[in-house]
Amino acid sequence: MAKFELKLPKMGESVAEATITNWLKNVGDHIAADEAVLEIATDKVDSEVPSEVSGTLTEILFQVNDVVQVGQTIAYIETEGGVVVDAPKEETTAANVEVIEKSVTAAKETVTAPADFSGSDKFFSPLVKNIAKEEGISVAELESINGTGKEGRVTKNDILDYVKSKSQAPNIKPQETVQQPAVIQQPATSNQQPKAAPVSVNGGDEIVEMDRMRKLISGYMVQSVQTSAHVQSFIEVDVTNIVKWRDKVKNAFEKREGEKLTFTPIFMEAVAKALKDFPGMNISVDGEYIIKKKNINLGMAAALPNGNLIVPVIKNADQLNLVGMAKAVNDLGNRAKAGKLKPDDTQGGTYTVTNVGTFGSVFGTPIINQPQVGILALGAIRKVPAVIETPEGDFIGIRQKMFLSHSYDHRVVDGALGGSFVKRVAEYLEAFDVNRDY
Repeated sequence: MAKFELKLPKMGESVAEATITNWLKNVGDHIAADEAVLEIATDKVDSEVPSEVSGTLTEILFQVNDVVQVGQTIAYIETEGGVVVDAPKEETTAANVEVIEKSVTAAKETVTAPADFSGSDKFFSPLVKNIAKEEGISVAELESINGTGKEGRVTKNDILDYVKSKSQAPNIKPQETVQQPAVIQQPATSNQQPKAAPVSVNGGDEIVEMDRMRKLISGYMVQSVQTSAHVQSFIEVDVTNIVKWRDKVKNAFEKREGEKLTFTPIFMEAVAKALKDFPGMNISVDGEYIIKKKNINLGMAAALPNGNLIVPVIKNADQLNLVGMAKAVNDLGNRAKAGKLKPDDTQGGTYTVTNVGTFGSVFGTPIINQPQVGILALGAIRKVPAVIETPEGDFIGIRQKMFLSHSYDHRVVDGALGGSFVKRVAEYLEAFDVNRDY
């Protein structure tokens, strides 16, 4: 017999922690190698943690809703055979067991306390929560801050000002800190009482609390609107040649490649080319600094079966041919619908594309996916009458057209760059070669 430490695996460069949402196994259950033991959630995606070994689950160190750091031991599995483990080599005595249990309890409290906002009915964006956690600000302190955002919400500047004022305040003994009011006080008219669930006036309305992902999406959208100065540019594109080419080759493409050929990879290919031409759109903003991205990683907004939204990322999209792009689009789309995306699949995006035409929308005004500076919405393809110019003169014909809607951050992207970029995407689409191979 040997004891194996099940640890929270690394889930991408920017993912440092995850929340346990469900234990799939109980203490005493047998676990096969590669079998899922628990479900976790990051701020982007839900996923499962499998066991690397076969054995029996003997101890669970964290419970549902606990926040665990990458690399932390979350459970012990007793294995049969000579498995190399990380368990202590010293003999475990009753005293050692007591010390270990106290250490685990302290570790859990240290990890979870700063990030536990479940006791608050007030809305705080993920950015504000992260700052509060890093600065050791309690929920009570956070609720006491007078927010200057919409509906009194605490913004990034509000909490940073609070941290600054707190650091400049004279030192106070710990016991006095508990008794004294917070440094920043809310007006007497501010509603500081926890908000109860709304009540149906006529008794016939259904009241449903947002699920975890919808709360996160809500926070991201509000944060983005508060952060970026959104501006939109629209352009109409003639995609008749693309429609004809796809109709001609889609069956042969699927037979040869084993993949369906949709319009999305064709549009993604054009966007990747335009980003190479206009690297000023392939950037991010960090305070007063601009970060020029080396790689072109395209996010593709995808709707989940439950109605929520997720943005998996195609890494190094400019290096893929159309076949590679189609495979990447289909793989990420299928895994998103099946709930099989990994945390790293949603990390590192430098520009995002969303297909609002899937739902029949002609165009839209999408919200920027922070900290990126642009997002492109693809409208529905429609048959419309259009003027066709020929050497013999102009005439009216039926063409396949669509709108491209480009939202960009006016803090760092001016109209010339934002408009030129979406125009270049349109030029690539309209110049599509109907005789090209795939």
